[in-house]
Amino acid sequence: MPKKSESLNVPKKLTQREIQLMLIDNFVNLQRVLTNLTFKFDALSENITKLLQLHEIAAKSFLKRVENGNLTGEDKDIMKKLDTLLEQNKTVAKGLTLVEEKIRHKLYGENTNIHSSSPNNNHEAANLGEKPRPRPLPRI
Repeated sequence: MPKKSESLNVPKKLTQREIQLMLIDNFVNLQRVLTNLTFKFDALSENITKLLQLHEIAAKSFLKRVENGNLTGEDKDIMKKLDTLLEQNKTVAKGLTLVEEKIRHKLYGENTNIHSSSPNNNHEAANLGEKPRPRPLPRI
């Protein structure tokens, strides 16, 4: 017949020595995992470097074809897609800038568009040399 404590699945108290051995074992396992992770990061870094080298070689090859005028129809399609992507990137960047300005104006109650050439922003351009005043953190 099992003891009363065994039937209730009450864990036995560990001795100080058992606790220390468990801690040492866990520490050694943690070191193994960290070492493995380090090797994997090194391999990842090496693979990224190789990938970047491959892209660099491909870009140089493409530029040589552009300079020599040996563009195929596929190359022209790639150029059109890159131009489209560049224009989309400009549009997104402009939109993000406008959103940021609108949020900043809403949060701080002032027009912070320094890049604009409108006469209303001349006082802000003059204040650029001054020490910036602290602003409150936005509420989330």
